[in-house]
Amino acid sequence: MATTETVSRIAALEANLARALLGKSEAIRQVVVALLAEGHVLIEDVPGVGKTVLARALAASIEGKFTRLQCTPDLLPSDILGTGVFLPQAGDFEFRPGPVFTNVLLADEVNRTTPRTQSALLEAMNERQVSVDGITHALPNPFVLVATQNPYEYEGTYPLPENQRDRFLVCLEIGYPDRSIELEMLQQHHDGGPLSGLEPVLKADELLALQATCREVTVEESIREYLLNIVTGTRDHQELSLGASPRGAIALFRAAQALALCDGRDYTVPDDVKTLAPTVLAHRVICRGPLRDSGRDRGLGIIRQIIESTPVPT
Repeated sequence: MATTETVSRIAALEANLARALLGKSEAIRQVVVALLAEGHVLIEDVPGVGKTVLARALAASIEGKFTRLQCTPDLLPSDILGTGVFLPQAGDFEFRPGPVFTNVLLADEVNRTTPRTQSALLEAMNERQVSVDGITHALPNPFVLVATQNPYEYEGTYPLPENQRDRFLVCLEIGYPDRSIELEMLQQHHDGGPLSGLEPVLKADELLALQATCREVTVEESIREYLLNIVTGTRDHQELSLGASPRGAIALFRAAQALALCDGRDYTVPDDVKTLAPTVLAHRVICRGPLRDSGRDRGLGIIRQIIESTPVPT
């Protein structure tokens, strides 16, 4: 149930993130939704708009361990997952965990590393575990991946395959700040930076309790039907060669639960689905045409068209 304590904890988390990333309440809300729904975040935006700051602030706010992984073409799967080190004294191998063993993992410029290395993250994203040398190792709980990529620079990059994009709950932009906000940012850096003095507002067990509460949010049958009508619309749309998968439908379902909880409700409404469908579904579809996906903006436009043409339950 969405108790007063639950609402205040979520509000405190959003307020803490807003101290670090000024003027971007919508992006912050999307990240909090992904966190509550136990999903991962893909941020497609230009350099320098606060992607790393947001990930660091998230880790600091939940009293979690933060690891930054700079993705490069020579990065190997073992550089992410870890590897076995032979100990001559013991005559055996000892597993040395890689940077994926953290609470908040920032994979910066994830599309600059090879598909082989990108695929090393799939098991971690989907099952919160990694397998090395035939042995499975559980990841810390909570675990969230925040991956970034520049949508305007393609030289030397390896586009994320559809099965990996499909594992991100939301894909969002942060965007440039307003002039007044940017002036405030300059003063903030003069005073010590966006992360200085940022204190945790949630402990790990409190976050896990919020995630459990999120799973209990009611989604009536009419809302489920409405959600599936939108998802099905992506599969039948003439401008899309690939629609959203069943995993996309589940992601939208979980995200709607999380947004309802953020608003202090223990039930979902159609607006929860309408609000989140573009950022949950647009990165999962492929547009027809010579450029294949033709940019995220076109996919967003098509998803919004589908939302507008889908009858809303009353």
